[in-house]
Amino acid sequence: MSQIDSELIARINVLAKKKKEGTLTSEESIEQQELRAIYIKEFRKGFKSQLTSIKVVDPEGNDVTPEKLKQEKEKNKLS
Repeated sequence: MSQIDSELIARINVLAKKKKEGTLTSEESIEQQELRAIYIKEFRKGFKSQLTSIKVVDPEGNDVTPEKLKQEKEKNKLS
C-alpha cells in the first residue's frame, strides 16, 4: 500500500463515529487501534518520500540542499 487507501480511512471514520456514540465494542476498539497504526505508518512513509524528493535552491540557482537530505536520497536510491 503506497498510498493511504480510501477504504482504510472510511473504516477509521466509521469506528470513530461509533466510539463517539458510545457503541464501539472491544473488538472494534482493537481494530481501530490497528487501522490507526497502519494509517500513521503509511502517512509517515508518504511524507518522508515527499521530503526526500525536495531540492533546495538559493536565489542564485545554487543547490543548497542539506547534506543529511542528500544522504537520505542516496540511501533510498540504493534500496
